[in-house]
Amino acid sequence: MGVLWWPLIYLEIVLLMLGGSSGQSSHSLTILYTLYSEPVPGLPQFVALAYVDDQLIGLFDSDTERAHPAVTWMEKVEKDTPNFWKWITVRTINSERKFRDDLKVLQGHYNQSGGFHTWQRRHGCEVGDNGYRGGFFQYAYDGRDLVNLDTENFTCEVADAKAQVLKRRWEADPAFMKSWKEFLEEECPDWLLKFVEYGNETLRRREVPLVKVTRRTIDEAQESLICKVHGFYPRETEATWRRDGEVWEHRTLRKSIAPNSDGTYYAWLSVDIDPTERNHFWCHVDHASLPEPLVLAWEEPASVSRRLRVIWILLAVSLVTVVVSVFWIQSSKSTVKESTDSYQSRTGPVILFRDC
Repeated sequence: MGVLWWPLIYLEIVLLMLGGSSGQSSHSLTILYTLYSEPVPGLPQFVALAYVDDQLIGLFDSDTERAHPAVTWMEKVEKDTPNFWKWITVRTINSERKFRDDLKVLQGHYNQSGGFHTWQRRHGCEVGDNGYRGGFFQYAYDGRDLVNLDTENFTCEVADAKAQVLKRRWEADPAFMKSWKEFLEEECPDWLLKFVEYGNETLRRREVPLVKVTRRTIDEAQESLICKVHGFYPRETEATWRRDGEVWEHRTLRKSIAPNSDGTYYAWLSVDIDPTERNHFWCHVDHASLPEPLVLAWEEPASVSRRLRVIWILLAVSLVTVVVSVFWIQSSKSTVKESTDSYQSRTGPVILFRDC
């Protein structure tokens, strides 16, 4: 595999995160196809990526024409299904051929004989712990949704009139539609459950989020409180701003959950408020790794607090020093006076100066 096309994989992960979701009690198997209409130096023209939840488990590209595992725990599949990756290789090559044909048909109706274009497909399934099974099947052209398969009625929904040619082409082939129905409803969920079993330790791990609340001044009348949530896994989390315990959506801004390089996730949300009401707002974070939700408010930075504590300590020490010094001086004066009086009573007046 060429090093140059690894950024593509990361991009696909981001697209996957934006395009699909799965609840904490479900798992998903997602297969992504990407085909470029023209060759690009350093990039395979066709790439197929497979994910379980958000984990890349396998990949295929037109340069190597070989499917192989992307994580060590997917090597276990060969023990139960010998030659699994060879079988996936043959199957993907056949799918690639059909995928290329569909692009040619589509471009013919767009009157596009050349130019650089991107043809993508996202298909797969979800399985819930409650027994739910569901599939999805979508096409995109140059980054725009084009065709979506209604997996309940198994009919195609198109976003562009020119895509009707693909809809008619697929729906006119009963064997094609039947094969997809069987894959999405039976084969895909069965494989997904096996893959989850192989990667159970990784897929079911829990990483506790780190939460921090910061503050940014907008002007004298308003400020922004920002709740940053870092390093959590799995991806699903619920973070809200709350005012006196009630969910507060007014002037709240959220950033989409995004992946970190270590496989965890981060997110943040902000709320614009009146600074005088700062103590009424709390960031509330709920996640599968937490025994109970985290609830945090903005706090004075530690450095400022330490400086204030040092100042108060110095003031206190100075005050004590002054009091002790005054007491000592007064005590010393009293002692001297008593000593002098005692001496005079025994020897008479003390002559400090005399004329010579």
